[in-house]
Amino acid sequence: MTDESHPPAARDRGTLLKPKLSPTEKGARFFFLVCAISALGQMLLIMVFLFTEAGRLFVSLDGEKGVSLGEFFLSQDWYPTYPSPSYGALALVAGSLSVTLLSILLAGPLGVGLAIYLSSMAGRRSREWLKPAIELLASIPSVVLGFVGMVAIAPFLQNALGLPSGLNILNASLFLAVMATPTVASLGEDALSAVPQSVQDASYALGATHWETIWKVILPASLSGLSTAVILGLGRALGETIVVLMVAGGAAQIPLSLFDSARPLTSTLAAEMGETAIGSAHYHALFALGAVLFVLTLAFNLLAHYLGKYWRRKA
Repeated sequence: MTDESHPPAARDRGTLLKPKLSPTEKGARFFFLVCAISALGQMLLIMVFLFTEAGRLFVSLDGEKGVSLGEFFLSQDWYPTYPSPSYGALALVAGSLSVTLLSILLAGPLGVGLAIYLSSMAGRRSREWLKPAIELLASIPSVVLGFVGMVAIAPFLQNALGLPSGLNILNASLFLAVMATPTVASLGEDALSAVPQSVQDASYALGATHWETIWKVILPASLSGLSTAVILGLGRALGETIVVLMVAGGAAQIPLSLFDSARPLTSTLAAEMGETAIGSAHYHALFALGAVLFVLTLAFNLLAHYLGKYWRRKA
């Protein structure tokens, strides 16, 4: 007799949804679970270590008075090696944000334009050589780009514009844009190519031109992926070290123009961490800078996630 509360179709469906795993499949699933937990655990340990070491800057240790949060975040005086040291991070944060935002203003439109061309306009032969060339651009070592910026672009800017120095945020932003463009273009092309062909065919059937289909159908449908691509490119630029260390100028000041020198957070960490006494206030101040950089990077990634969800709901 058949149980009416659990018809055969439902029982069969439950069996299909929960197949019995072989010992090998169970072992593989357990292995991947351990890998996932291990990765999460490592991230949590890094966070605990980073914020623990950073927090020691703000408490009194070994008779030394801790730095106040107001002094650290609101002062622009970064003089950690002076007899009366000052640990103000405002100028360093401003330097990081200035070169990063300027670079993404350059890389965003260029990367999205390349993505549109590759996904909707380029022929098969053009795509075959252009896409690998863009991806190859991402593999150029950053120290090579920094060297080019120092010996070629900096003197050119100095002579052409009559500047006291060619090492400034404009120079740094140009090379950060070069490094971020492949990220934006590659992820953007994936987002644009994910728009169903049936949606595009429906647009053509209604009489829209190729450009109208791109502008009014493909772009709105892929805004989620495009916004994520741009912000991830921004995060790529924010975390870059060698280029900004070599071509941003190294002056710990708030830049007021494109031609001012700056000293971003990453270049400060790279330049000073190797020569700092472990356990000193300077040592903990550098960890505090690292914590600020971590929070900024996390904020950009969360923004990318939020914008992706927002545009998916709007689509």
